[in-house]
Amino acid sequence: MASAPERVAAIIRDAGGTVVGRTRLQKTAYFLDVAGYGDGFDFLYRNYGPFSEEIAESARSGALLGVLNEEVRRADWGGNYSIYTVDMPPDEDIPKGRRELATCAAVGSAIELELAATAVFLFLRGEKNPWKETERRKPLKSSDGRIKKARLLLEKLRKIEVKKPLPEFS
Repeated sequence: MASAPERVAAIIRDAGGTVVGRTRLQKTAYFLDVAGYGDGFDFLYRNYGPFSEEIAESARSGALLGVLNEEVRRADWGGNYSIYTVDMPPDEDIPKGRRELATCAAVGSAIELELAATAVFLFLRGEKNPWKETERRKPLKSSDGRIKKARLLLEKLRKIEVKKPLPEFS
């Protein structure tokens, strides 16, 4: 089995070679896991929804080892964000659904992706109204119609033919 940094690099590769932001990397990996294309990472709930400490650590160590590239930039709001890239050719043996799901997740709005991943995470843990609970947990991010956009993003992700269909709930 590939090392954890190599598995993170493969997620970036399958998302088209570039993933902008830690949130997009985490949520892309989470959706791949839910869809049956897991890379062996465990996810817990954190402030930003489903989160894997191993992915965060593997991205950092992967950059140090040269397995992937991480460019840290300053955001307009003052914080930092990462741009992850890999110089790996596409793997033709990777299922089309994995590539499509990774690409679709990685190019979406980071906030809408976070909201959609949070709702799925909560639903899979028995929450009866995951959208309402997502709004409760993330009131600022849920404003300005973002929940509606997150629902549309999840619907778009659900339409991708994958190994294990993403859950459907309202």
